Amino acid sequence: MLGPILKSLRHAYMDVTMRNGRDRVVRILERPGRWMSDQDLQTLTSDLRQIASKTLDEGDLTYGVFSGDRDRLRDTIVTLVTLKDGTPIAFNALAIMTVEVQPEPVDVLHLGLVMVDPDQRSGGLSWVLYGLTCFLLFTRNQFRPLWISNVTQVPAVVGMVSEMFSDIWPKPEADRRTLNHLLMARRIMANHRHVFGVGADAEFDEDRFVITNAYTGGSDDLKKTWEDAPKHRDAQFNEFCEVELDYERGDDVLQLGKMDLPAIRRYLTREVPRTAVLSVIGAGLYVALRRLILPVLYWSDSTRPFSILRPAKGDK
Repeated sequence: MLGPILKSLRHAYMDVTMRNGRDRVVRILERPGRWMSDQDLQTLTSDLRQIASKTLDEGDLTYGVFSGDRDRLRDTIVTLVTLKDGTPIAFNALAIMTVEVQPEPVDVLHLGLVMVDPDQRSGGLSWVLYGLTCFLLFTRNQFRPLWISNVTQVPAVVGMVSEMFSDIWPKPEADRRTLNHLLMARRIMANHRHVFGVGADAEFDEDRFVITNAYTGGSDDLKKTWEDAPKHRDAQFNEFCEVELDYERGDDVLQLGKMDLPAIRRYLTREVPRTAVLSVIGAGLYVALRRLILPVLYWSDSTRPFSILRPAKGDK
């Protein structure tokens, strides 16, 4: 038992597996394009495509995690949900964007593409697909606030992000747009459109944080009509999207906010089922333990480099 745990602690990137109820398994894979074998990467891509084939009526996505390109998965965190028999039913592909702002670059977690098998959509997976990975990364980051971004035209997602995270702009009755929000949005639209499949011809309304004509850069098959877009239980988010977005043209809202301690409190008390709280906290402790122990393991391993130190045995 101790051997596999120590072996997993040596991994440079997060690979966490936990149970979700009796019949489902959640696996979180950080930057799999940097460490997964070709065969495992192909299996992962196949699982994602299988979920997409059940979600999309027709067509196929031409960007991101479905391409099978290792480089596309070098800065992606995949949360994959399967049944106990291995059948994939849902995933979230969270992208890590390094945004060039002053005084130093900031990593922004883009909530990315979420797909759920239509037969599993009433299974209460939103807390797993949207918040769990952010919670673990926040824990590993020693509880320092993390910027998150979200690009969507779905009222249910706009509402979920608005309720789960802190300092979200825009949202109904938002406090105010800060200069940091504006600068972040400008850098994201200038350098990271490919992450969420928005073409160069799409325009960005800085006052409303709305991307107009957003579905021309590879995400074409995700465009929804107002009737088809899932609605939120709180009508204010539905009204917000209906007023701000042109669904015939294909608009998206760009939301920016933070994962911080108040957001974590809301996540654990409102979103996570009571039966799963201990599992989530346990996963957080595991990730924190890796953060503490990994440097010690690296230091004691004379076969691999550590900072300026060279391995005792190696090629000359």
